[in-house]
Amino acid sequence: MTITQLQYVLAVAEHQNFTKAAQKVFVTQPTLSMQIQKLEDELDIQIFDRSKKPIQLTETGRKIVNQARNIVNESERIQDIVDQQKGFIGGEFRLGVIPTIMPTLLPMFLTNFIKKYPKVKLKIEELNTEAIIEKLKEGHLDAAIAATPLELPGIKEQVLYYEPFVAYIPEGHRLSKNDKLEVESLDVDDMLLLEDGHCFKDGILNLCKASRNYEGDNFQLESGSFETLIKLSNEGLGMTLLPYLHTLDVKERDKSKLKMFKDPVPAREVSLIFNKSELKIQIIEALRKTIAGVVKGAIAYQNVKIISPVPNRK
Repeated sequence: MTITQLQYVLAVAEHQNFTKAAQKVFVTQPTLSMQIQKLEDELDIQIFDRSKKPIQLTETGRKIVNQARNIVNESERIQDIVDQQKGFIGGEFRLGVIPTIMPTLLPMFLTNFIKKYPKVKLKIEELNTEAIIEKLKEGHLDAAIAATPLELPGIKEQVLYYEPFVAYIPEGHRLSKNDKLEVESLDVDDMLLLEDGHCFKDGILNLCKASRNYEGDNFQLESGSFETLIKLSNEGLGMTLLPYLHTLDVKERDKSKLKMFKDPVPAREVSLIFNKSELKIQIIEALRKTIAGVVKGAIAYQNVKIISPVPNRK
């Protein structure tokens, strides 16, 4: 068997279609089919059940795909070792970023990174944490920026910064006169939240659970963006919580509605996460240094309490 054959198997397993898989690996469909058939004949097993639509892996095929992914990743490490030895920082790099970080962090570091490392071809994808984890495990991402700790087997976390939670409280709200807030004063029932699937929402629920026995699901309103939450809050529909970097873009007339928490300030931990195989570690390290350099001046909080983004964890 060859590495190329294993790459073809992985492509078909991903797309569940021979034609799409062939396009992905830049060969003709007959060539790809022939090579996979050749591998199946050599192993004397069937990797794919072609009678089903879309094409499905057989039980043995699933095990082969898992092993093939490890072999292909390890084969790529050879080029990785050579690149590191030569000090070369370049090539394609696939980066996932969660939606509550993408709009604020990306503009802060992207231009600097591109100028400093012009040979790196960044492919950036906005994904929720669940999709990021899946793509990292399957080898479809080289690294991601997400809220941590996630504490997942096979995934390394390298902390970039700690970002405080900031309350946005409209005039007339019961907490609007407070200079600084206490976590214990939060009530999730009068709070506007992001919709399900956002780990920032899970962090807020964990924050509220840490201060009171909250078990309900009676939310007033959920939205997909912080901008919408701010507008709804201004209409008097409730307060909300924002990540600190997002507050830097709040309109001047609304800045008086921002309230910090008393120490220790609740915060989320933002990290670069990547596979423990550390493929393309030189690019990961270049990203870390670039991001740390620009964020250091924007976030100066030290006395923080990290709130987990994992649902139901305090």
